Amino acid sequence: MNPPETVTGALQELKTRGYIVDFNIAFDKIICSENKICLNPHEFEIVEVYRFEGDTNPSDQDVVYAIESKDARPDGSFGRGQIKGTMTSAYGVYAETASADMIKKLSMQK
Repeated sequence: MNPPETVTGALQELKTRGYIVDFNIAFDKIICSENKICLNPHEFEIVEVYRFEGDTNPSDQDVVYAIESKDARPDGSFGRGQIKGTMTSAYGVYAETASADMIKKLSMQK
C-alpha cells in the first residue's frame, strides 16, 4: 500500500482502520473533548506517523499521528488498541504548550 499524499488522505485511511478518536494535546496528556477520553504519555503508543511538507514552502509542515491506548491487563502488563485515534500537529507547534514528557513522547517518533 502506498502512503497517503495528504493530511486528509492519511486521516481518512486511518479512520477506515478504526482510528476514530480525535486527540489534541493538553499540556501533559492527550484528550478528546468530544467523548472526554484522556491519556497520559505512559498510557498510549504512537504506532504510525505521516509527515507532510507544503508544496510551495518546505516550512509548511504537518504531521499525523496514529495513536493506540496501552490498556492494563489483570497481570499488570499492557495491551494495545482499546482506544484508537489520530492527532495532527504542525512541526514544533507544541514546544511551548506541552510538558517535557509529552514533547519527548512525540519527538521519539521522528
